[in-house]
Amino acid sequence: MIREFIFKFFFYIGTIFVCIIFLPALLLPRKIDLIGGKILGYWIHFCLNVFLSVKIVVKGIENIPKNSPFFIASLHQSLFETFFLQAIFNSPIFILKKELLKIPIFGWHLKKIGSISIDRDKITKENIGFYDRIITETTSSKRPLIIFPQATRTLIEDKIPFKKGVSKIYEKLNFICLPVALNSGDVWPKSGRLNSNKTITISILNQIPAGMTTQDFQKKIEEDLYNELDRIR
Repeated sequence: MIREFIFKFFFYIGTIFVCIIFLPALLLPRKIDLIGGKILGYWIHFCLNVFLSVKIVVKGIENIPKNSPFFIASLHQSLFETFFLQAIFNSPIFILKKELLKIPIFGWHLKKIGSISIDRDKITKENIGFYDRIITETTSSKRPLIIFPQATRTLIEDKIPFKKGVSKIYEKLNFICLPVALNSGDVWPKSGRLNSNKTITISILNQIPAGMTTQDFQKKIEEDLYNELDRIR
């Protein structure tokens, strides 16, 4: 319990510090603010390793496309992946809840780096143009989109059906999909205490090429990610 408190204290203090230090970046080109995101990715790695003795293993780096546009579909179990995946991929574009943009300072940075917000279960002008904004942002910035098909953090043992939005994005973008499985919930569960002396494995799976039907893609992405989750637990 003491180790968990120390971890959270240093992680959140460090996050606040980086957000404040990078305030001037809000007036500078976006690429400056994106550096702050990568720093936070390395910071969470450092805090987990030093304060909780957690190791992080990344498998399948060779599967990341080099010269082709792609988007990332990742399992979602904790705050860990929302920070650390920025250290692996080239400044991914996040799809997130609109409420996050309202957080002082932190939300300003999220908006600055081009995060795409959505009002869940609501019909708004922004939601109607949601897919158009994704296409515009990904093609203009050349950055990969990242989506969490479960749409929320889940317990590691909960294999909920994926939301249909992931197959809709696959269809609209016509990009390669890069599935990412992880077991961060074993260390940092959705609820309950954090666990120390464990290993978080991030598994970057084989690319799913563009061109599949949405039904076939939806079935494949769900099977691939949950099957890999069983292997790395």
